[in-house]
Amino acid sequence: MSRFAQVWRTSTVRLTATFIAIFVVFAILLMGFIGWQSSVTIQRQQGEDIDREVRLFQRIEINQGVRALAFAVARVASQPGPGLYYLGDASGLFLLGNITDVPPEVLIEPGIYTFDYERPNPFGDEGTQPETPLKSGVAVVRSVELDNGMRLVVGRDVVERRGYSAIILQSFLVGVVGIILFSVVAGGVTARRVLKRIDTIRDTSTKIMSGNLSERVPITRRNDEFDGLARNLNAMLDRIEQLLQGLKEVTDNVAHDLKTPLTRLRNQAEAALRDTASEETRERALETVIGESDRLIQTFNALLMIARVEAGAPSGALSPIDVSAVVADMAELYSPVAEDEGIEVATDIAPGVALRANRELIGQAMVNLLENAMKYAKPDDGRQGKITVTLRCEDTRVVIAVADNGPGIPEADRLKVLERFVRLEESRSEPGSGLGLALVNAVARLHGGHFRIEDNNPGVRAVIEVPGT
Repeated sequence: MSRFAQVWRTSTVRLTATFIAIFVVFAILLMGFIGWQSSVTIQRQQGEDIDREVRLFQRIEINQGVRALAFAVARVASQPGPGLYYLGDASGLFLLGNITDVPPEVLIEPGIYTFDYERPNPFGDEGTQPETPLKSGVAVVRSVELDNGMRLVVGRDVVERRGYSAIILQSFLVGVVGIILFSVVAGGVTARRVLKRIDTIRDTSTKIMSGNLSERVPITRRNDEFDGLARNLNAMLDRIEQLLQGLKEVTDNVAHDLKTPLTRLRNQAEAALRDTASEETRERALETVIGESDRLIQTFNALLMIARVEAGAPSGALSPIDVSAVVADMAELYSPVAEDEGIEVATDIAPGVALRANRELIGQAMVNLLENAMKYAKPDDGRQGKITVTLRCEDTRVVIAVADNGPGIPEADRLKVLERFVRLEESRSEPGSGLGLALVNAVARLHGGHFRIEDNNPGVRAVIEVPGT
């Protein structure tokens, strides 16, 4: 396929060609209308001039007589210009004027006529020799019969008008050719610029598909619609790169977190199968296997729930709930467990707060926050641990917060802990999978809000903020 055919098949070029064709047709029609209207206007003006002079001569003949009429006709006939005059007697014989030969039908029947004529040219005109005795042309005349029976013919030479029409036609043709050339050049430049921007996006996407995920669509200073598209594409590419990087990190973390319990499972099963193992050893091995299996199941359940939430398909549709009751029930449920750990649980929950949400997911988020707070609400100075659960309405938003007075989370790690399998204690000796806060973050996003970690000074304040009803 030729280069022209390839270019023509692009929507940009075809759309540009369509606009050029529409513009050219409109310009031709407009210029044609202007030329036609100009010619009609000149013709009408000539007709009005002829009628005016005829009426003037008729008034002169009525009011002043034949001599005055003859004098007036002779005077205007002797002046240069396109005017044509013929005055004849009752039989049509020439008496005076600047044309001597008129077709018989013009003199017999009054009316408007067009005919070729010749008239004397004693001085010569531009473009002719002085010795040329006659000047020919085409006349538009009006013939009338005066009250005394004489024949009067008044007209105009239309060669000048036709010459003007020819000038209009010539200008029209030149204008049309100029418009077509200009439109083609302008359309070509426009199409080239558009195709160049599209080729840039296509080349960038080709590089990305080849594996270079760091490529981005260039953005110019024009801030046009292509730059807006480029910004959206770059934001999408950034998000895709983040997701792929997160997927890689999740895969690494899953392999790291599951390797140890699976190894323990295998070792315990191997120990239980030894011939020398006692019944007590086998029972402990089975208990260990069951415990490790439960932890693995919990990890996979958490992963599945996060995936469901991030896909926007939670278990149960969103419906109006009393979020105050949900938060209060979760705090009341964990208060005895916290007291056994020597941790005080305080609440400050605004009553009757309604929210369009998923009760199960809001409850699961509260469970994760409370368990996380109980795990770390142990001040380094030996003071009693304290967890504070609050719920309040701020304008049109509902804010749920769980705060503790533990060692806290460094500011540099507050976004990192929202990712999957991220645990700040490198030894991973504490129970958990590093999925709790990631699930809370996903639940907040599902409900149109966001989740953040703040400094409680001391400790951590975990905040869920979602739009209210």
